[in-house]
Amino acid sequence: MSIKDWTDEELKSTRDSLEEWRKRYHTARSGSKLWLFTAILGAFAVSTGVAFIFIDGVTVLSVLLVIMGSFTCYSWYKSERQKNDNATFLADIERELKRRKKKAAKAKSKGDAAGKSEKKVGDETAETASEEKPKRQKKSKKNADKKAED
Repeated sequence: MSIKDWTDEELKSTRDSLEEWRKRYHTARSGSKLWLFTAILGAFAVSTGVAFIFIDGVTVLSVLLVIMGSFTCYSWYKSERQKNDNATFLADIERELKRRKKKAAKAKSKGDAAGKSEKKVGDETAETASEEKPKRQKKSKKNADKKAED
């Protein structure tokens, strides 16, 4: 999935939705702190379950602690990874939009410069007149020395 193949409208709508998500995420900082606290509790549950397995043996409670703690930690990991992927993708979209804007501006300025550089020389333009001039070829010293020796 290359974003270079997307249209400008698709890029802009995706950018807008990701920026809206980012704004919601940054305004609700207490939610992310609570989520981090939940992940720490999950890690504590895993370690407690493993410790109970070593101390008391395998019981339903210790296995349940390990499973629930593992699930909580995995959920936190996936959400953090998704957050980082979204931020990276948003940066890529911004970079692609800037590149396209720069390319369009360059093409526009190049088109303007080409229109200004054409000067009339009789019936021909300056560009075609310069193309018809014979090109001088430089002779290297070796070729000149060989001819001198012959």
